[in-house]
Amino acid sequence: MIRIENFVKTYGSVRALDGLSLNVESGVVYGFLGPNGAGKTTSMRILSGLARPDSGRAWILDKEIGQPGSDVRSLIGVLPEEPAFYGWMTPREYLCDFIAPLYNIHGKVAAQRADELLEIVGLKEAANRRIGGFSRGMRQRMGLAQALVHRPPVLLLDEPVSALDPAGRKEVLELIETLRGQTTILLSTHILADVERVCDVVGIIAKGCLIVQARREDLLARYVTPLFEIESDNGFGHWLEWVEKQAFVTNVTVSNHTARVLVKDVRTAQKPLLESLARETLAVRRFEMVHPSLEDVFLRVTEKEA
Repeated sequence: MIRIENFVKTYGSVRALDGLSLNVESGVVYGFLGPNGAGKTTSMRILSGLARPDSGRAWILDKEIGQPGSDVRSLIGVLPEEPAFYGWMTPREYLCDFIAPLYNIHGKVAAQRADELLEIVGLKEAANRRIGGFSRGMRQRMGLAQALVHRPPVLLLDEPVSALDPAGRKEVLELIETLRGQTTILLSTHILADVERVCDVVGIIAKGCLIVQARREDLLARYVTPLFEIESDNGFGHWLEWVEKQAFVTNVTVSNHTARVLVKDVRTAQKPLLESLARETLAVRRFEMVHPSLEDVFLRVTEKEA
């Protein structure tokens, strides 16, 4: 649905994009992840036609961006980081009388689409209020509604929840989840927990180039640390002496009632560790193979790149 090849963009001496390439498959929620200043917003501006790259090419549904006769505006819906509205208009007026006609949608069809979208984004009760009095969360949901008016196959969401409080973030993320499969979503953000919650595929960008791209589960599995955490109510006694002598163990640390056992191979270690704990009749409260969070992966790959 989205293909980028070797985007380069400079602003004076600043190289915002440095050979960025990526592919976004149909129907996925793609987490475009990176620290502030990594080049996410610049990429979004180029894809939406608000900027041009110094070099490189991009396609949306096989239509090349920026080429004569290849207008991709009807294929995309855009939610900028800070959407702007005419505050004196109501949501129904804004969608029906202003946004819909831009896509050649008029009359009863426009009115029906406006009411449908206000229901979807949870603003039906506020349909006749002035947008100027909306909270930040309501404005973000309004921004999603205007991006969806023409049923675009691709949605570009630039930091859609970064400035929201926890309640507002939850509302917008739940809305994005409901759109999975209906449209392809490129979601730019630096909030890792949000990506871990809603995204199917993750692409991590740093210093203007893509450093890793994979499905979320594959990415987390790739960076699994072979580590077990064992929590016991009555300590570990002689078991610690035994486990430190095992060839499959590389390090053991104990803090309070929790032992952390770093091993060479998870499959080799799991069975003998469980059997040894059973032999010692320890009061084990928890036995867990430690899985990395997306934050762990992000820090490891970006620090390696730096």
